[in-house]
Amino acid sequence: MSAVFDALPGLDVPVDAISSSFAKMWDDTAAEGGASPADLKATQLNFVLHFGFVTAPKDALEQFQVTLRFAQRYPCRVVVLCPQSPDDPATDMQAKIYGECFLGKSKGDTRCVEFVALSYPQAARRFLENEVSICLSVDLPLYYWIHRFSGTARLPDYQRLLTRAKCILLDRAISTPDMWTYPWPRPAGVRDLVQARLLHVRQGIGQFLASYAPAVLVGGLRGVTVAHRPEFAAEGRVLLAWTRERLAQCGDVATVNYATASLPDGAPNSLELSFDYGGARQFRWEGDFAHNCARFEADFGGGRTELPAAVSLLAPENALSEAIFF
Repeated sequence: MSAVFDALPGLDVPVDAISSSFAKMWDDTAAEGGASPADLKATQLNFVLHFGFVTAPKDALEQFQVTLRFAQRYPCRVVVLCPQSPDDPATDMQAKIYGECFLGKSKGDTRCVEFVALSYPQAARRFLENEVSICLSVDLPLYYWIHRFSGTARLPDYQRLLTRAKCILLDRAISTPDMWTYPWPRPAGVRDLVQARLLHVRQGIGQFLASYAPAVLVGGLRGVTVAHRPEFAAEGRVLLAWTRERLAQCGDVATVNYATASLPDGAPNSLELSFDYGGARQFRWEGDFAHNCARFEADFGGGRTELPAAVSLLAPENALSEAIFF
C-alpha cells in the first residue's frame, strides 16, 4: 500500500463499492442531522490530483488540504491517485472515500465535496483510467494536477486523462525540466502554478509601469535582471520571462540582456526586478513575501519616484483557481 495513501483522510472501502459506500456515508450523516448531498450546490467540475512516486506523505496531505479548500469554493468530485512503489508486491487497487459539507456564502448555500483516493500498483495500472472514469461525472470538464512526477517516462500511460483534461496543472518550482518540453495533447491547456502564484506581483508591476509610455520604458534599455532568494528561483525565472514578454510588446528590445541573479539566504527581499539604462534613468522593484510588502523606485527622466506597496503570493488554493479559470 502507498504511504501517501495511508496518510490521506477517509474511510477504506472496496474499490467496487465506492458509489454505494458514498451513499451509505451520506445516509448516515443525514440520519445524524448533518448536511448531505441532498442539500448541495451543483458540482461544477471534475478534479484529479495525481501524486508521483517521490511525493512524501506530509506533502501529499498538504496538497490534499489545498484541493479541499479549492473544492469548497468550486464544488467538484475529486479523485486522488496514489501510485505504489514498483517494488511493492501488491496487485490490487485500494480505495478510500472522504466527504465534507459546509456553508457557502449564505445559510441556504450548503456545499458538499467528495474525494476518492485510489492506491494502485503498476500491475493494475491498465485498469486505473477505467476506475477513474467511473468515479467522475461524465458531463463535466476535467482538470488534472500532476504533482511531483520524477519525469515524463510514465506520462504515456495516462493518455486518456491527458487527452480528456481541459487543463493540466504543473508547478515549475518542483517539476522536472522535461515536463515543459513534453508533447502534451493540448499544449495551450498546460498551466504553471508558479505563474499563477505571481498574480499580485505581475499586477502590481504592470500597473506601475503602465503609467509610462512604452517608448520610454524600452528606450535605451540595456539589461533586465531578476534577483531571487534560493527558495524563489522558479518565481524569479517566471517573472523574468513575463517581463521580457511584456517589454517586447513595448518596442524593439532585441539587444536587451536578460538575466537572473541569486540573493543570499536571509536576504530581506524575496525577489527584485531592475532595469539598467546605463545612466541616471532607472527602475527597481523589491518584494518581500514574508512581510507582504514591496517598493518601487523609478526615474525615467521626469524625476525620481518612490512608492511602497503591498504584495504577496497567491495562496495555493487561489493559485489553482487562477491557473484553471483565468
